[in-house]
Amino acid sequence: MIDKQIFQNKKAAYFTLGCKLNFAETSTLGKHLAEQGIRKVLPGEKADICVVNTCSVTELADKKCRQAIRRIKKQHPDALMVVTGCYAQLKPKDVSRIDGVDLVLGAGEKMDVLEYIDKKIAVSPIKDVQTFIPSCSSDDRTRHFLKVQDGCDYYCSYCTIPFARGRSRNGTIAELVQMATVAGQEGGKEIVLTGVNIGDFGKTTGETFFDLIKALEQVKSIDRFRISSIEPNLLTDDMLMFIAQSQRFAPHFHIPLQSGSDEVLKLMRRKYDTAFFSSKVYKIKQLMPDAFIGIDVIVGVRGETENLFKETEHFLEQLPFSQLHVFTYSERPGTMALKIEPAVSPKEKQERSKRLLELSNGKIRAFYRSQIGTAHKVLFEHTKRGTNMHGFTENYIKVEADYNPSWINKLVDVTLSEFNAGETALTAVRRMANGEEHL
Repeated sequence: MIDKQIFQNKKAAYFTLGCKLNFAETSTLGKHLAEQGIRKVLPGEKADICVVNTCSVTELADKKCRQAIRRIKKQHPDALMVVTGCYAQLKPKDVSRIDGVDLVLGAGEKMDVLEYIDKKIAVSPIKDVQTFIPSCSSDDRTRHFLKVQDGCDYYCSYCTIPFARGRSRNGTIAELVQMATVAGQEGGKEIVLTGVNIGDFGKTTGETFFDLIKALEQVKSIDRFRISSIEPNLLTDDMLMFIAQSQRFAPHFHIPLQSGSDEVLKLMRRKYDTAFFSSKVYKIKQLMPDAFIGIDVIVGVRGETENLFKETEHFLEQLPFSQLHVFTYSERPGTMALKIEPAVSPKEKQERSKRLLELSNGKIRAFYRSQIGTAHKVLFEHTKRGTNMHGFTENYIKVEADYNPSWINKLVDVTLSEFNAGETALTAVRRMANGEEHL
């Protein structure tokens, strides 16, 4: 058995792949190890422990995790290599066989690294994982990611997340409000609420997600909250009306559609149809005309014929959203989707993805163009001295300005002006009491 004391005053490096939820968890894991005497490695130092928090949402994600583990081992050849996250939970034996991996931790064990350092694999069955540990990423002082919920009870036909994350569970409103308050007191300006299925918040505490956002609205130390991906059937009209009047919740929505074909939605076992989804988008636009709406779509799922894909394409062309997040379907072992026929060829998947990305590019340019001349508050982020700096408006428009250290982590009043040279952001004019000046 390895003596935990040998890790006192050691150095750890942390690597996160995948979603914002993973980033929040990695940050909390780092805090736990720091409390046990293990500091974060400094640039240029060799680590004694490397912790890799993995993703497994697609086959490509698995591949990127394997590549990252091998690359990190070369960078820190003498470090204890610890791998956790969804890939570790789903395929612990496969992960343990990757050269350089010393310890594989599951969802229930990831926060207790030193308890398992004498093991090779410590992964509990996901049905046995009941605990919830609130997490808040604080690596970037400008924006924090607050984990409010974990797990999913939906079991969509294409998805392995319930097998990697377990049942839906959450923290209490009281403890999450406290974490948000502390993040603000430590200098955070914006918090993104994260989880696997955040609209399902409350399963373990008898509370609701609407209760949570109403409580967070009262946290005066935070200027702005954003809601990460939320299922359309859980985004209620009452919630939308509250956000439309909110002083802190941003008019920014990320809603998974997955397909614009009702037939494909049934194959996916989604909990809504296109008419419901469309009504939700139009409700947002009615209440918040300038709201940013991002939509997730999966192309090439089993059963998606060319005609069914065209239904998705046509549905999206008519919808007033701002940007698409396009994912190519990846077959995952153990999912019900594997029984569906026909399969879509890789070439067809690639072509469909390209078509939707082109549609998305047109939509986001049109949205940005519609915002030229409007007034906003931009939260500017850390950047290298001498380069252009960037920030985001409350409705998630990327803004570019010349470097000014006094604007870092500050909300600056601006009027949006024009596209930058690369057409990736809008430039702005600063609004001041005695007039305007270019940023």
